[in-house]
Formats: sequence, structure tokens, C-alpha cells
Amino acid sequence: MNETAQNPHGANHHGVHTEARLIRGGLGALRADLFSGAFAFRPLPPLPAGHRAVRRIPKRLRPYGKWLPHGLIVLAAAFVFFLGVAEGGSYGDDFVGLVQGLAGAAPVLLTLSRPIAAFWLSMAFGVFGVVLGGVSYDGAYPWTVAGFLAHLVVMTQVALRSRPRVAAEMWLITLAFGVTVVGYAGNGDDSLMAMLVLSAFSLSAAVALGGWNSARQEVAVKEAEVAAKEEDTLAERSKRTRLEERTNIARELHDVVAHHMSVVAIQAEAAPYRVENAPPELVQAFVTIRENAVAALTELRRVLGVVRAEDYEAPDAPQPTLADLDALVRNVREAGLTVDKTVTGAVRELPPGVELSAYRIVQEALSNTLRHAPGAEAKVEVAYVLGGLGLRIVNGPPTGLIKTSPGAGHGITGMRERVAMLSGVMTAGESADGGYEVSVFLPVAQAEPEGDAS
Repeated sequence: MNETAQNPHGANHHGVHTEARLIRGGLGALRADLFSGAFAFRPLPPLPAGHRAVRRIPKRLRPYGKWLPHGLIVLAAAFVFFLGVAEGGSYGDDFVGLVQGLAGAAPVLLTLSRPIAAFWLSMAFGVFGVVLGGVSYDGAYPWTVAGFLAHLVVMTQVALRSRPRVAAEMWLITLAFGVTVVGYAGNGDDSLMAMLVLSAFSLSAAVALGGWNSARQEVAVKEAEVAAKEEDTLAERSKRTRLEERTNIARELHDVVAHHMSVVAIQAEAAPYRVENAPPELVQAFVTIRENAVAALTELRRVLGVVRAEDYEAPDAPQPTLADLDALVRNVREAGLTVDKTVTGAVRELPPGVELSAYRIVQEALSNTLRHAPGAEAKVEVAYVLGGLGLRIVNGPPTGLIKTSPGAGHGITGMRERVAMLSGVMTAGESADGGYEVSVFLPVAQAEPEGDAS
């Protein structure tokens, strides 16, 4: 014999437990939906600007169209109020009619801010209507006319703004209330049946409309996400297009400038042989021109050559350091600029990034002097201090004997970027005598002394 046959009460016992769990779950859901936070503030949101109902309103009234649901609820409350007053007047009791109208309109208005509380208030006024009907209206059970309409409006509003389960719970509570009152009073079957049928239709329509609105919102959200992704894709595509265009420009720049610099180097090397009895100064000038052209060509290929092909390998040329400043100053002097270099402090080896940036800053400052103040005197001061490296490049005003060469305006910006990359400080501006001064401080972290930590 199996276990079920041995214990015929086992299946029933299991079924009882299952039913108990279902009942507890239903009561828990009812408590969460209609009791917990029943008086929570949940204001009715206005309609969005692009809502269909707003678009059908005349243009001059569209700014107020978002309050259309609120206006309809207020109109429903006013209708319930006047209906209650009229009902009371038909029985010759204006005061009772006024109280009844207020009792019906109050829960309708409360749905604007606290919909669950409005439902319970409507149920409470239903009890009031039962007492009122028994006293004044010769047994108008279970609802007065105003109370009937108010309860129907309140349940529909709550269903529109809640999950479908709440609509079913409200309908069952209304059913239980109506059956209790009808069973107690012995009449009101027609009113109860009308409430159950009409509320079932209205709640079903509200749940369907709420589901449709939720589906539309989900579709709108997905469409917005798709549109955002498309915008990101277009932005990325535009960015990639700009980068490709810049790459093409860089390639063309590399090709054109490299060609002309090569021609300059070759002509500078061949020029002394085309001049009979060329003076040593002229020969040295052509040598300097060739060296500068070759150096510029090498630097150009190192910086821009990477864009010519993906497998391009930059030459392993050593980066300039502060030890190369003497050669830089000598080169600038040969170009016709009087430069005085001063070094203070204990010369020491600095991090490669600081060395390279310091060299480039001095190089750019002297190049600016050659372009904007030809014939002027320049001073380069390098100070090795405990916290880092100080640079000061200052030049006097242009002499006016040599025409200045306009620049692109990126020299100072490039220097500032280098200084900012190293968390340094830079000031640049005209000096009191009409010249220009660039002051830079590049911090250098001090190395901790090696030793046993004891």
C-alpha cells in the first residue's frame, strides 16, 4: 500500500495547508495594497505636453491642457455635490441633501492627492448613506444616488493609477459591503446589482487603459533609448570622420613638408660648391641651414609619420634634455639672436618628462622671440631648486630692423599644456620694457633616501 492509502487524511491535510497559504498571501497583498500607506501622498500627475488630448485643445489653451484630468475630477465632484443636494431637496430636507452632497464630493476630490484614502473615505460615507437612507429616504439601500456615483468614480480613479490587483480587491470589498447591507436591510438588490455590473465594466476599462498606457510608456522609453543610441552612433561616426579627415591632413602635411625640407637640406648642402671662394661665414650658414632642415625633417617624421601606415615604426631617436640646451642656444645664436644662458643651483638629473618639457618650453620661447622680436636680446635662466625646476625666458622689445613673422598662436598654449601635464605653474606676458617674459616652475618629487626603516 502506498503512503496515501495508509494515510487518507494526508492529501486533505496538504490541501488545507495550501489553502491557508493562499489565504495568507491574499490577505498580505490586500494589506500591502489598501492598508499600508493608505494615506500616502500620491498626487495626480499632469498630462505630458505631447499627449493626444492636449494636442486637440485650442492652441491658446494648451498651456493649461496638462491639468485636464484634474479639471474633470473637479467637475465630477461638483456634479456629485449638486446631485446629493437635489436628492435631499426632493425629500424635503435641504440640510441632509447638503451633507450628502459634501459627503459624496469629498472622496472624489481626495483622489487628486490620496487615492487609496479616498476609497476608504467613500466606503465610510457608504455606511453614512445607509444610515441616512434608513432615516430620511425610506430605505435607499445600500447607496444613495450621489453615494453610488461617487463610489463608482472613486474606484475608477484608483484603478487607473494602481495595479490590476487593486481593482479586484476594491470590487470584492464593495461586494462584501453591499451583500452585508442588503442582507441586513432586506432590500437594495437592484442597487447592489447595478453597482457590481457598472463597477466591473468601469474597473475593467480602467485596467485595460492603464495597461495600454504602460505599454505606450514602455514603447516610448525604448524609442528614446534607440534614439539616444542613434545619436551616440552619429556622434561617434562624426567624430571618426573628423579624425579620418585630420589623419588625411596630417598625411598631406607630412608629405608636402617632408618633401620641401628635403629639398632645403639638399640645396643647403650643395650651395657652397656653387659659389667660388665662398667666405667661411656663408659656408657655416649653409651648414647650419642643412642641420636645421635635417633635424626638422627627423622630428616631423617622428611626430607625423605614424599616420602614414598602421605598421609605421618611429625611429628610436633620443629625446632632447636640458643637457642639449647649449646646442639649442648655439643654434639660435647662429640664427642671429643674442642669447645669454644662466644656470643656478646644483645641476642634477631630473625625470625624463621634466627634462623633455623644459627643453621644449625653452625651444618654443626662443622660437617665439625669433619670430616676434627679431634682433632683440634674450635671457634663459635655469634654476635647480629643492622642489623642482625653475625656468625664465625673457626677451627685450623688437629692434624694428627686421620684419616680424606672425605665428599661429599655439606656442603659448602648447607650453601651458606641458606645464599643466606636470602640475606646474606658468606665467607669460609682456614685460615693463615692452619685451616678453615666460616663467615656469615644474615640481619634482624628491626621492626618499634609501635605508633600513628602523
